[in-house]
Amino acid sequence: MSHNLLKGKRGIIFGALDERSIAWKVAQVAHAEGASFTLTNAPIALRMGEINKLAEECGAEVIPADATSVEDLENLITKSQEVLGGKLDFILHSIGMSPNVRKGRSYGDLNYDWMVKSLDVSAMSFHKVMQTAEKLDAMNEWGSILGLSYIAAQRSFPDYSDMAQAKAMLESIARSYGERFGRLKNVRVNTISQSPTMTTAGTGVGGFDVFYDYADKMSPLGNATAEDCANYCVMFFSDFTKKVTMQNLMHDGGFSSSGITDALIEDLKKAK
Repeated sequence: MSHNLLKGKRGIIFGALDERSIAWKVAQVAHAEGASFTLTNAPIALRMGEINKLAEECGAEVIPADATSVEDLENLITKSQEVLGGKLDFILHSIGMSPNVRKGRSYGDLNYDWMVKSLDVSAMSFHKVMQTAEKLDAMNEWGSILGLSYIAAQRSFPDYSDMAQAKAMLESIARSYGERFGRLKNVRVNTISQSPTMTTAGTGVGGFDVFYDYADKMSPLGNATAEDCANYCVMFFSDFTKKVTMQNLMHDGGFSSSGITDALIEDLKKAK
């Protein structure tokens, strides 16, 4: 059921790959709530995914962009304003990639060139997006910018490897740029720390299925789904959260505040 939360708002959504992507779900909910937006991803991701199907569903234009390239971002943001007919009200940064994780490198045997790539794609690109938007004066007053994070930025999850450092950097950038953008244009910047989610990227992490079940048992409300996250993102794009900024917002069914749960205790008893 639509509430027209984003009626008249314009934005850019990064990272929709296929129907399992959080960005894909955000686009669907944003469309239902009245927003117009462009969709973007790296050219290689566009070839691998099904973004044109989503674009047709939402009446959105797809503009390829490598988020690590300032030149690509300048083209994306400039063209998006032309297509949408004005400045932007929201941006979703739903991007993360680690060559070390993909290729199974141990945390004690990282390829540092790949680690730099992880940080650039997963975190520095967030700064590049905002810096480019600022220089182009592309954001409307009281706009909202979101990045998707994960609790490994604060706690150790061995299989998450150097992505943990990338997410910590992402959250730090949100605080620093949130302060700057707030002073300049009342633009708010936040990160959402999502439950483990059955996305294409998420399931690429070793042992994901086991950890997904563990997190579900540790969360009083259960894991937050991609659809749940989409609704949460749209709320932060709306005018109902105009004074929330520089925050890392836990969206994990209570996982981050749980010490132990009955469901997990029962599983441990059975294992004895």
